[in-house]
Amino acid sequence: MADGNEMTINLVVIGRTRTGKSAAGNSLLGSSDFEIHRSPSSVTTCCSLGRSCRISGIIRRNGCELALRVRVLDTPSYPHSALSKEQVRHTVSSALAHHFGEEGLHLALLVLRADLPLCPDESDHTIQFIQELLGPTWKDFTAVLLTHADKAEEAGFSEEAYLHSASSTLLSLLSSVQHKYIFLDNQKSIIKEERAIVLRKLLNFIRQNNYQVLLLKRSKE
Repeated sequence: MADGNEMTINLVVIGRTRTGKSAAGNSLLGSSDFEIHRSPSSVTTCCSLGRSCRISGIIRRNGCELALRVRVLDTPSYPHSALSKEQVRHTVSSALAHHFGEEGLHLALLVLRADLPLCPDESDHTIQFIQELLGPTWKDFTAVLLTHADKAEEAGFSEEAYLHSASSTLLSLLSSVQHKYIFLDNQKSIIKEERAIVLRKLLNFIRQNNYQVLLLKRSKE
């Protein structure tokens, strides 16, 4: 993870169609690596790895500033308009093992829309899918990324008010992952300062987990 004066963090974005998963990945990378456009069907059909340039001014360790590199794996949505659950799971598992098999995964980012309610069935299916991908310690390596926070703000919700009004399903999920969540404003996420705030929060989650990584093996199926 850390090599001299540089640190690399490995992330994967997981979520349903139209949650802004690929756009969130682009925001974290500060690029447009992942394809995003409106479509009547799921846009992402295979996994794709994006890499950021060296980012300075984000992290210091032992009194020294480290350059940060971010690697993000974009994944097909689940449920998917063209792929079965088994196809999505096999595709994502294989890509995780291929790209992060040696260095390990720092965080899986479960992408949800802040402007849409999370229903119990949706939550159950999503959690089961992540458990199948990451295994029994999934809670330690999962954070929730709430996209379209700008729309929730336009509706008059601050972050505190939003959580106060959120469904018990969402609050239970956030509790499961030790309240590792970030609101992502789709209007501001491409701004350098906003991106730095999000990256610092992610690094804080990783630090709270003692910089551990999840080692993933290729599926035998």
